Amino acid sequence: PVQILAYLGGVVKQAETDLRPRMGFLYPMPNRNISIFINSTREQDSGQYMCSVNVVDDSITLDKNVGIINLTVLVPPATPTCQLHGNAVVGANVTLSCSSKKGKPSPLYQWQREPPTLQVFFPPAQDRTRGTLKLTNLSLEMSGVYVCRAENQAGSKNCSIVLEV
Repeated sequence: PVQILAYLGGVVKQAETDLRPRMGFLYPMPNRNISIFINSTREQDSGQYMCSVNVVDDSITLDKNVGIINLTVLVPPATPTCQLHGNAVVGANVTLSCSSKKGKPSPLYQWQREPPTLQVFFPPAQDRTRGTLKLTNLSLEMSGVYVCRAENQAGSKNCSIVLEV
């Protein structure tokens, strides 16, 4: 563990970390509420944070004055990339793939065909974790715009691909 913030002997001390300009005590010290804030959170701020309160001449044992909290910084998906694998000819099979380079937790993917022939896909044709959509026995009517939505609790982004059979 690395001590990132302390109030000792009437002085606030901050460690030289990338958190230093973005964090501090929520209330002026001294105070009974020793909550902290972190501004402009980043994915690398995720982790376990521990608060320890030590009072001079206090008989409480060290393990009873410690609080622990886990922080998970969610990251929305980056704009995904849509690709076509295979030859889009009548009677053939193709796979559409969709992947996003960022996202915490890992995004789930949802494919749909845009109007005028709106179509939503389900397993086994669609794999929401891998971002793939398998289209089999292609016909001319399957031509159209296919949109993939990458989504997690922090947000969503789309990409699209035009399929011309």
